[in-house]
Amino acid sequence: MSAPEPLPGARLLFSNDAAVAHLNHGAFGMVPIPVQRAQQRLREEMDANPHRFFAVGLEERVAHVRRHLAAFVGADPDGTALVENASTGTSIVLGSLGLGPEDEIVTTDHGYGAVDLAVQDTCRRTGAVHRVARVPLTADDATVVAAVLESVTARTRLVIVDHITAATARVFPVKAIVAAVRAQWGEHVAVHVDAAHVPGNLDPAVAELGADFWVGNLHKWAFAPRGTALLAVAPAWRGRIRPLVLSWQVEAGFPGSLEWVGSHDYTSWLAAPTGLFVLRTLGIDLVRRHNAALAEHGRRVVADAIGAEVPAANGLPMALLPLPPGVAAEPAAATALRRRISDDLAAEVGLSAWRGRGYLRLSAHVYNRPEDYQRLAEGLPRLLRA
Repeated sequence: MSAPEPLPGARLLFSNDAAVAHLNHGAFGMVPIPVQRAQQRLREEMDANPHRFFAVGLEERVAHVRRHLAAFVGADPDGTALVENASTGTSIVLGSLGLGPEDEIVTTDHGYGAVDLAVQDTCRRTGAVHRVARVPLTADDATVVAAVLESVTARTRLVIVDHITAATARVFPVKAIVAAVRAQWGEHVAVHVDAAHVPGNLDPAVAELGADFWVGNLHKWAFAPRGTALLAVAPAWRGRIRPLVLSWQVEAGFPGSLEWVGSHDYTSWLAAPTGLFVLRTLGIDLVRRHNAALAEHGRRVVADAIGAEVPAANGLPMALLPLPPGVAAEPAAATALRRRISDDLAAEVGLSAWRGRGYLRLSAHVYNRPEDYQRLAEGLPRLLRA
């Protein structure tokens, strides 16, 4: 697949180091310069008069941003709260369920590592049991749904499923999973959708998914400053949501009880609409097509260099590539190889060990160029032989 034409002027919107091939946008995002400047102006306002910034009108400003961002993902603004990231939102959900020794939590083996850690910690503290649905890497939608359902029992209280998987760059049929769980278990089992990579990539129409909980980051693919995410909660659960930190708005209930955390730096949230403005100015559909095509081009270039099999295209700006057997097959080895790629090749990539196999995850965004992937392709074979 040939590389797509660069979007005119898009590279100039970013301040990232041009000497580095930034091929891991999915990890921490990249904040456009106009958004950086909008946040800096807000920080200057905050530091000019902190008391006025925090004490006069901040709740209304945050609520306005919340409504704007909720509309972007198709969520009910009255049932949505701003939180720091998807992991924070998931921890809030886990802490609000009142789990005990008779309960189970179901995840898949494609889940995000930090979410797994939160689930394991919850189980240690409450006595609940963590069940993991094993889903083949190339499973079709029906197989994904079946694998999740087979892991749900009468003791299951919560199912956590990724919409776009971080480790394996798969789109899971979350709406079908929610519907299947509802059909078999009714309201007995809650479903939480981890959509960390969705805002900016897909049109989730959150209110139509039917999930009990949904969390998505705006700072990965929607150009918001880091620390900006949304947690959407179905009406039946809003009165039971417990914040991780109790502060002055705790009696106000959801969503204010989650959003008001004292001296939090609210400038990241307040500047988030500028990120959506930049994305819309570039053209959301154009950006998505460009990024998916460039990620697939980059994957094929690197695959040719290391002799790897290229999986089917996923239409995402993140593309997965299997490494040779035995390479980066364990988490520590994957971390070590990622650091060597960064140090020796001046390239930042995603690397993970999944089911005893190392996988390279390449991201693409409008600041990337084909030569970024060529640099990786030229140097990676030598590192893999070392």
